Amino acid sequence: MVKVAVNGACGRMGSKVVANVWKDKELQLVAALERGGHPLLGQDIGSALGEKECGIKVAREFDGSADVLIDFSEPASSVEKATHCASVGTALIICTTGHSLEQTSKIKEAAHQVPCLISPNMSLGVNLIFQLAAQVAKALGDDYDIEIVETHHRFKKDAPSGTALKIAQEICRARNKKLEDVVIYGREGLVGERPHGEIGIHALRVGDTVGDHKVIFGNLGETVELVHSAHSRDTFAAGAVKAAKFIVNKPPGLYEMKDVIKV
Repeated sequence: MVKVAVNGACGRMGSKVVANVWKDKELQLVAALERGGHPLLGQDIGSALGEKECGIKVAREFDGSADVLIDFSEPASSVEKATHCASVGTALIICTTGHSLEQTSKIKEAAHQVPCLISPNMSLGVNLIFQLAAQVAKALGDDYDIEIVETHHRFKKDAPSGTALKIAQEICRARNKKLEDVVIYGREGLVGERPHGEIGIHALRVGDTVGDHKVIFGNLGETVELVHSAHSRDTFAAGAVKAAKFIVNKPPGLYEMKDVIKV
């Protein structure tokens, strides 16, 4: 039985992860964590989420009894929990996006002590898109323009999405380019003709959209598109649970979802 802690347990994604852990006979929820000042601190996580009581109170910290922590929170909180996981020997799944370079560096430091899987998107389909986008970019070459369009719900705090950035990073790696040299974020005004090799990233925020990503490759004769649409947050929660089972008992280090799906 894998013992699981969830950080951000009362949020839109964290609550889905909690529900998926409850349903999985190989997993046991041992801690439900939230930020200081959260209105549900001290309440039973079951009743807090509209289910029957389970005996686990929403708390700020956990005692290290968890084998793995799944983090769907905010950047500062995920860094704090990464440091704590490193000190108590708990494996770590970081699903939060929007980290600064300094925050990312601190998470990577934790990976020297415990196994740490970092992914901007836990969907198995999206993680295939990462690899397919790189393959298509390499195969088609620099004559094809590349645009990335992502759409999320109005409540998302970071833009562009971590998924869109990861797609761009994989394309740049395939083309031996530096992200900062070729990526632009939206366009405005008299920008002139599209520069050769440019990658455009565009962020849309619409209603309750769970998450849509489109990668467009085009030249003067044709267009190729890779599209992924998430219809439910359960797809991300299911991926996080799969990752949690994978990461337990792995040696310290950094892992990605591609290690989980073995593609």
